Amino acid sequence: MQFVADWVSDDRRVLLNFADSVLDVFAAFRQVSAAAAEAGGVLLGTVHGRSLLIAEATVPTHRDRRSRLLFDRSPFGHRRIAARRWGSSAGTVRYLGEWHTHPQGKPSPSGIDRHEWGMLAKKRQDARPMLAVIVGRDSLYVELVPAVGHGDVLKPLR
Repeated sequence: MQFVADWVSDDRRVLLNFADSVLDVFAAFRQVSAAAAEAGGVLLGTVHGRSLLIAEATVPTHRDRRSRLLFDRSPFGHRRIAARRWGSSAGTVRYLGEWHTHPQGKPSPSGIDRHEWGMLAKKRQDARPMLAVIVGRDSLYVELVPAVGHGDVLKPLR
């Protein structure tokens, strides 16, 4: 399975690029088998105007809760990694959002996902929309979620 690296908003004002290593993490945690548990983590990267470069995706830790239809990220391990990247990059690599898997071919957000994303977007200190990614078996769902209102669903750039 090969996921698309470049994504764009409908108005083409926002461009997003996933590093190959991020796409590798997504592919490694796809819920292909019937017993596979959801997985997830945080997305770290850099901001270039309205464009984003996603350089790293953290992987599930032993503190995260995982089941077939649930991923509950523990803040401890993921937050520590984000803080280290922020410090070692002099503040250029930052928390940009969250990712998790769904056991669907073409994933879509649940009501719980939307509620969680809204809460996380409101907590952003830089007031930028939060990047939310759902990894399905065959494709990604990518959305920029603002603190209020509707987000921009991004499409693969082909």
